[in-house]
Amino acid sequence: MKNVGEAPQEDLAAGLRADHSTRNRVARSILDHGPSTVADLAGRLGLTQAAVRRHLDALVADDVVEPREKRVYGTRSRGRPAKVFALTDGGRDAFDQSYDKLAADALRWIARIAGGGTAGEAAVAAFARDRVDQLAEAYRAVVENAPPERRTEALARALSADGYAATARTAPGRRQGEQLCQHHCPVVHVAEQYPQLCEAETEFFSRLLGTHVQRLATIAHGDGVCTTFIPRGDPPPPRAPEAPPPGTAEPPQQTRAEGPPTDSRSGRNPA
Repeated sequence: MKNVGEAPQEDLAAGLRADHSTRNRVARSILDHGPSTVADLAGRLGLTQAAVRRHLDALVADDVVEPREKRVYGTRSRGRPAKVFALTDGGRDAFDQSYDKLAADALRWIARIAGGGTAGEAAVAAFARDRVDQLAEAYRAVVENAPPERRTEALARALSADGYAATARTAPGRRQGEQLCQHHCPVVHVAEQYPQLCEAETEFFSRLLGTHVQRLATIAHGDGVCTTFIPRGDPPPPRAPEAPPPGTAEPPQQTRAEGPPTDSRSGRNPA
């Protein structure tokens, strides 16, 4: 027979376990999707906004997440900026099972053996490029088997399979292109010390997608998401008129009407 008060204690323990499980779901959703508003989290998890706020308050108190001002692209609307919640370094550590210290020690050894200074940095960069080259074949097969307009999305799926929680979306504002967003980085603490890892990855994306890409943000530099801008292909430039065959008189040139001077740079993409 149970003692008086035993059942309420069991109910309390079950409630605490449920709270802990839901709290982990909230933190995991932020990991997978990047900095999120209360409304975002409530919609994804099927919770009320009041419940999400309660769990976020606990996660903030435990230094797992932190509130930030939402980054706005383009013209900012009136009113108070929306608040988003992002994982702290400690929150990422709770999910990260990589051997950060071992990797950092290995890169430090490579740099020292190469002589340190510029030579050491070059040696680490060579290692970083070789590392991504080892992944090139598997990633290339995934990307090249996708239609051109879906290749960024295919790359995001391949990265997610390797633990980067990546997504692809149309770039906000007036930029003609896509954004590849990596919401998690398994080697973030090593990349903080050795940015060559991020640089080699960016070069790899450029080669893989066949276009120049631009890194806008990295988790290693304190941003909530690693964001890479991938421009859409520009239309080919107009063909220059062919020269007439030898011995053929050139057609008379039309007289150009007088008017304001034109900018010879018109039609070019901004550098």
